Amino acid sequence: MSSRQSAAVYRRRRIVVLGIIIVLLALLIVLVWALVGRGASGGDPKPVPTTSSTPSPTASVPPATPDPSADASPDPAATTPGPTSTAGAGPVPCTAAEVQVTAVADHDSYSADENPKLSISLTNNSGKDCTMNVGTTTQAFTITSGSDTWWRSTDCQQTPSDAIQTIKAGATITSSNPVVWDRTRSSVDTCEATDRQRAPGGGAAYRLTVSIGGFQSTNPVQFLLN
Repeated sequence: MSSRQSAAVYRRRRIVVLGIIIVLLALLIVLVWALVGRGASGGDPKPVPTTSSTPSPTASVPPATPDPSADASPDPAATTPGPTSTAGAGPVPCTAAEVQVTAVADHDSYSADENPKLSISLTNNSGKDCTMNVGTTTQAFTITSGSDTWWRSTDCQQTPSDAIQTIKAGATITSSNPVVWDRTRSSVDTCEATDRQRAPGGGAAYRLTVSIGGFQSTNPVQFLLN
């Protein structure tokens, strides 16, 4: 009777041990599975740095492209103001206070067969160069005797022209082509006439005044007609 109980107890113990082994194996399998699962999930982030490093070379290229254009654009801009500032520093138009206008006759007296040759002299009395239109468009010669006006160059002027000239500081310039007075009375109505009244001679005195660019001569010049 006791041997049968011992065999039964032995079998139960074997079953318990087997059950424990099975439980331990199950736990071991679960543990291994968990470890494998963690290892698989832990390896996933590795490609992430690889993919994030890929755009890096691409991002560095665009900044290199604007650099040459950025360097090139300031160069023309830097050179452009040069001519502008140079042009602004050039001579300015003369003023009446800066320029002295003088009437010039080539002689003090003229014989009966001589015609007076008349000119304009300009002196820049300022300390800087200035520009002025010295063309025939702005010139006017007037000859009077007493209160009688005998001749005006503008009455019958033909093809007037402009001529902008720079007058240096302290310099004097004179007409290169004198105006000749034919010793007759002028008017806008007698420009083509051949019988215009002649100015009396015999030592008669006449006075010349001039203007140019709106600037009047300072003093009239007197001369005699014989």
